[in-house]
Amino acid sequence: MTDQVKSGTTQASGLDFGRRDLLKLTGAGVAAFGAASIFNTSNARAQTMTEEWDKVFPKSENVDHEKVTFTNRYGITLAGDLYLPKDRSDNRLPAIVVAGPFGAVKEQSSGLYAQTMAERGFVTLAFDPSYTGESSGEPRNVASPDISTEDFMAGVDFIGLHPSVDRERIGVIGICGWGGMALSAVAVDKRVKAVVASTMYDMTRGMSKGYNDSVTLEQRTQTLEQLSRQRWADAENGTPAYQPPYNELKGGEAQFQIDYHDYYMTPRGYHKRAVNSGNAWTQTTPLPFMNLPILTYIAEIAPRPVLFIHGENAHSRYFSETAFAAAAEPKELMIIPGASHVDLYDQMDKIPFDKLTSFFSQHLAA
Repeated sequence: MTDQVKSGTTQASGLDFGRRDLLKLTGAGVAAFGAASIFNTSNARAQTMTEEWDKVFPKSENVDHEKVTFTNRYGITLAGDLYLPKDRSDNRLPAIVVAGPFGAVKEQSSGLYAQTMAERGFVTLAFDPSYTGESSGEPRNVASPDISTEDFMAGVDFIGLHPSVDRERIGVIGICGWGGMALSAVAVDKRVKAVVASTMYDMTRGMSKGYNDSVTLEQRTQTLEQLSRQRWADAENGTPAYQPPYNELKGGEAQFQIDYHDYYMTPRGYHKRAVNSGNAWTQTTPLPFMNLPILTYIAEIAPRPVLFIHGENAHSRYFSETAFAAAAEPKELMIIPGASHVDLYDQMDKIPFDKLTSFFSQHLAA
């Protein structure tokens, strides 16, 4: 695989934005994030943690795996998968905390990244964010940019106390929407020595400004009006309304939506606990994302290194390019030729694990 790597300056896009125009997040599109008309009164609690292997990827024979729990600063119990190299010495090892994509669970992409990096000598932790998967929090399937950022830091708390880990050698990987959360967390958490954002979305930018920043002030105001009034409906009903099921196709969708369906709704990546696998966020989930931009202080990650990885053909590529421009040195932007957004969820021939290994080996060195 040939990779394009850029350090120090941004790379010209070269994308054909015609395909992106198939689905712009206009006011109606943003409203679909959180103001759909259907109600789902489910108040299902977090699943009991299963001990069986229910991942969408095969179990490695070169890694020791265990289910773990830890608590974040808000008292929410998070469920995780801890992966340790089977062939390890008594020396403390570097560690990596992994999460994402937004609306996924640890049995999907984050677990694949974590297990693969454990095969390469790192202690790794993949976890379910608050209110999702096997983690606790009520109501179910709600998100907050603040709590999500905290979840990453709670993962650093946990892994830094593990007897096999050198707490001065901890890195972070965020995938898709959790790429933005990773950058937000590392900007304030100075314990983390290096960070990777793979196929990144900035969820606060996406929800507040729409796809490719296409939402007008009038459309944004209309959406906020709808979401604000939805709070009264939720309060009156005593339970939140939910959006329509995610990633169900009806025909005429843009290619990237078809790509999402191909991952989340087929045996390739389907998991019953994932928000994105035919479940949904609460209707009012977008509210805090619309006025709490998470990448405001991205330059303060420096002098710790940042690696952005994105597909050449990804509809979301502009998120990484903009964040790369805003970040301070040292930084790299790696563009994977021919790759789409979803390819970097699970395609082993396209996810640049050799680059991830060299990046963390260098920056988490003893």
